[in-house]
Amino acid sequence: MDKYHVNQLINEKSPYLLLHAHNPVNWYPWGETAFQKATQENKPIFLSIGYSTCHWCHVMERESFVDDEVAKVLNENFISIKVDREERPDIDNIYMNFCLMVNESGGWPLSIITTPDKKPFFAATYLPKKSLYNRPGLIELLQAIALHWKSRANEIIADADKAIEFLKKFASQKETKASLMDNITDCCLSKLYDFFDKDNGGFGERPKFPSPHNLIFLLRHYKDTVNENALFMVEKTLKNMRFGGVFDHVGGGFHRYSTDSRWFLPHFEKMLYDQAMLAMAYTEAYEVTKDDFYKTTAAEIFNYIRRDMTDKDGGFYSAEDAESEDEEGKFYIWNYEEIQKILGENAQLFVDFFNIKQEGNFFDEATGEKNISNIPHITKDYAEFAKEKNISFDLFKEIISESLKKLFVEREKRVHPLKDTKILVDWNSLAIVAFCKAARAFNNDEYGNMAIKAANFILNALIKDGFLHHRYKDNEVAIKGNINDYAFFIWALTELYQTTFDIKYLENAIKLQNIMLDEFWDDENQGFFFNPKSGEELIVRQKELFDRAIPSGNSVALLNLSFLYYLTGNTKFQEKASEIIQIFSEDVNSQPQSFTMFLTAFKIFNDKFHEIIIAGKNKMEISEIIREINSHYIPNKIIILKTDENPEIMDIIPFTENIPVENATKIYLCQNFSCQLPKNNVKELFEEIG
Repeated sequence: MDKYHVNQLINEKSPYLLLHAHNPVNWYPWGETAFQKATQENKPIFLSIGYSTCHWCHVMERESFVDDEVAKVLNENFISIKVDREERPDIDNIYMNFCLMVNESGGWPLSIITTPDKKPFFAATYLPKKSLYNRPGLIELLQAIALHWKSRANEIIADADKAIEFLKKFASQKETKASLMDNITDCCLSKLYDFFDKDNGGFGERPKFPSPHNLIFLLRHYKDTVNENALFMVEKTLKNMRFGGVFDHVGGGFHRYSTDSRWFLPHFEKMLYDQAMLAMAYTEAYEVTKDDFYKTTAAEIFNYIRRDMTDKDGGFYSAEDAESEDEEGKFYIWNYEEIQKILGENAQLFVDFFNIKQEGNFFDEATGEKNISNIPHITKDYAEFAKEKNISFDLFKEIISESLKKLFVEREKRVHPLKDTKILVDWNSLAIVAFCKAARAFNNDEYGNMAIKAANFILNALIKDGFLHHRYKDNEVAIKGNINDYAFFIWALTELYQTTFDIKYLENAIKLQNIMLDEFWDDENQGFFFNPKSGEELIVRQKELFDRAIPSGNSVALLNLSFLYYLTGNTKFQEKASEIIQIFSEDVNSQPQSFTMFLTAFKIFNDKFHEIIIAGKNKMEISEIIREINSHYIPNKIIILKTDENPEIMDIIPFTENIPVENATKIYLCQNFSCQLPKNNVKELFEEIG
């Protein structure tokens, strides 16, 4: 790479785009400058979509985009555009759907070729520079497509028009009269059990992704039905993930996914959204089981976020790369001699517990060759191993804890992976939700304070001209918020109210929900579009259906509308929630295992919801009551606080108007905006809830 050569990416904020700013390829950011140039020169567009922690994106850059031969073909025949999929998920969604449509598979880097007016006609993922192992080479493909464009452009344009019509038809999602099956949650449980890996935990074989929203659904289902299979799937998965190499035993936090079925060999990137969703799952597992294993794991995730992923202003960074010094995992792996030298007399105990081998303990995924380094992982829990070694449990834990600290200190001296320091509202919101849930479950004020600081940062920095924006980087706010930004942040605000009882969070949640209805709602076919009507006009306006790596915006919107309806009594929220259920019912009925967050939200909307009002003047007494309620797993509840210091609560939650505030603290259980006679203590409340 010629560091003196610069292209049009040099003024961008995205770390991913800046990684390519010195390529000899004349990259442009997504924008009118590139499209006008393509039109004027009658050249197709080579659109490359990726993200900063994508291993194969780095490989393709090293093989092709720094190569003068590739750059010559691209610069002469195409207008080349780079997109950070994390900054522009709306663009990525459209072209990934096209890739899935034509190839029945997808991934990143995503390599798309479009007409000058953005209509795609070719899609691939990673491409080597030259043909290799039945995979076509980039140079040959580009040359063939360039020749084809010059001789048969009209045919290409006609095919691209047909592809766009198909994508538009897919995105329209016509309203149906379907409703969810009566046994839909049981059906989902059965489907998940069919896919469940009963030996290793998780769903499917390999590669294996965390899918924490599946686990959250199963915990809620277990709460309602006491179905042991539901809890078994959760515990097997969470324990095996924590034991495996997919967990960073030295520094905390989870890697993106496991390339094998055992949670052993990860792709080493760390994503904020994985930390957030997994922290929620471990927190709720603790609430259900009271097993400190889950609480400790959640704390390890939060410690990682606080230490390595938190901006000075309170926002959370996006991700850390899998690579350092051009090698995936180099920062995280250890050779036998290193560990012996660092740990001294305690090395052998550590080596045995974490399955460290002198010859290395894993095979390289790409080459299949034995790697002389090791990925720490556990095959026996602390108690079992200590007993086997005839050492006291407490002493063993102390030795391992001190050993991990020593390794962490040494690891900090290594070249760190790239950290993507852009702050994204949707992923930050998931982290806020996780910190709020843990603050309540663990009675931990520090977690609550981190959630408050992050939310206040978004409220102060990322709302501009009345609209929520998606990305903050280096004091720049950019890109109008998408459905996930709105839905996830509204969710975060409702969780913050339940954590702090500061009415401003509810006020902002309602305000943003109304903006979301105005900007994203499909008046013709119902449901929420991904991008706002006042945002950039793309070739297709899509809707998100499935709960994938993170929940879909429509699923979380259903959760929010249900919650806000039960709080405010605003029937508009109820109507829109009902319409979301109706429009997606046919898809959910056909494959419920792909809609676990949707079904979690549906249960909030459809089942008995507990509105718990605490009214009184004694702050210490009120705090103790709240702490006691929060120590129980009651996912279908909201606590509302009414004191003589917050009379404005009646403006937002009208049914609290007739609740008196007296010296003696009273607890009211309300359902459907009607409250029972007050309870004098928490025990009476739990007897009523059951």
